[in-house]
Amino acid sequence: MLFGDAEGRTDLCSMSGAGKNSLGNIFRAEDTSSRLSSQSERNFPIPDAVQMTVHQLAESLGNAIDAKDHCTRSHSEEVAVVSQAIGLQLGLPPRTADILHIAGHLHDIGKIGIPDSILKKQGPLTDREYATIKRHPEMGAAIIEPVTCLSGNNGIVDMVLHHHERFDGKGYPDGLAGEDIPLGARVIAVADTLSAMLQDRPYRRARSYVEVVAEIQQCSGSQFDPRIVEAFMDIRETVQGYLLSMRELCAVL
Repeated sequence: MLFGDAEGRTDLCSMSGAGKNSLGNIFRAEDTSSRLSSQSERNFPIPDAVQMTVHQLAESLGNAIDAKDHCTRSHSEEVAVVSQAIGLQLGLPPRTADILHIAGHLHDIGKIGIPDSILKKQGPLTDREYATIKRHPEMGAAIIEPVTCLSGNNGIVDMVLHHHERFDGKGYPDGLAGEDIPLGARVIAVADTLSAMLQDRPYRRARSYVEVVAEIQQCSGSQFDPRIVEAFMDIRETVQGYLLSMRELCAVL
């Protein structure tokens, strides 16, 4: 369920309105070799200029939500880059991993609809406030669904909708478990956690890279897909270099 429907269509700009229930199971975790190679050139059957425009749109929307809180500056960019790197490590074709990159930019777009009083609250959230925060994946999916190039059979809407599901079924919004969670959402879940824990938040200080990597390993099989964690662990030093470079650049800008 990473991209594509039951007929194998993976057009980035395919017709909108497909909805989450129409996406097939082509890219479940066990399916990454035979089908991906043959479909790699169909992920973006559109001119490069249009592909670039779609990416720029996604990047701008991600920047918009990051700008709401100085603590989350560059978070969406980090999630996009790390998700793409993990996808490539999993064996996804480059153009397929590009879709993961776009979804990474957009994963938190629903937080635009969350009040700043909750997003920036100093201290623990109340149960009611936490329930409001938990609505952001659904709000994000609703925001991008009307955009044809982001809501077709590429699976981006589902990745945004399900990036807070847990491998053990204890996540939200739908309590999906295991490979019922779209593969792209499972990748973004790891990248999102990595970036978030490395950043200061109103309620806690940032943790070290070593601590965050250990936490991700510890949550393999419960919060995260073990296969995704394994792929991340294989490239953790490369990812660390990416993040250091990106943060040094942000400090200069």
